[in-house]
Amino acid sequence: IIHWYKQKEGEAPGRLLFFSGHKVTVERGFQADRYMVEGNSVQKRCVLTIKDVIPDDAATYYCAYWDPHLVGYYLFGSGSKLIVSEKASSPPANSEILQSKKENQTTYVCLIEKFYPEVIKVTWADDEKDVTDNVVKGDAWKSPKDDDDYSIASWLTVPAKNKDKKYYCKYEHEEKQASLSTQDSVKTASQEEGCGKVFNRGNLTLFCLIFVTDQLRHRTAYLVYIILLLKSSMYYLILLFFIYK
Repeated sequence: IIHWYKQKEGEAPGRLLFFSGHKVTVERGFQADRYMVEGNSVQKRCVLTIKDVIPDDAATYYCAYWDPHLVGYYLFGSGSKLIVSEKASSPPANSEILQSKKENQTTYVCLIEKFYPEVIKVTWADDEKDVTDNVVKGDAWKSPKDDDDYSIASWLTVPAKNKDKKYYCKYEHEEKQASLSTQDSVKTASQEEGCGKVFNRGNLTLFCLIFVTDQLRHRTAYLVYIILLLKSSMYYLILLFFIYK
């Protein structure tokens, strides 16, 4: 039995339909004739097709497998994000790797700029396998000069003994897939420490400062708002106490 769940941004996931014995059962509230499901037990594959896509279809869709022999256990997929937009998708306009060297380690930053939509997969690898240790991936952000395009950065830190080893930054976007090598496309940066000093390039340094500043500003504003809200609530309770006393 295969279940399909729909999760709109900021909401809990809800079941859209389930597929069993070549029969599709669509949940109440959804237009049944817009959803088509095909299953292949030999290939272990289940395909959901949505007809006549509308803006309300924008969401992340998850498939879930339920084995009747394992009652209470659902195995969920990683999800597929559907974006409904009049803007055409576009591949990254620029991608590059920068590096910062210290005495005991080297940090590579893979910067991928100006793509749409924001869904993109970024991974690191060496000549033998994928690399997942000491990898940090940032969230996609909108470019300051163009609200419709996105950029993203991913960091890989390796020990100094691997400074001559080749690493690859790979990205997969619906319009393009590419791989950048740390030995072929890397640009050396300053060895000074600090977010605003590590990379000796105006654009990336500016991004680093703005990114950190915005995060701190939003977090500080949130804390101040909570404090003011609590103080207002206290004053209101005190006022009520004296009124009804």
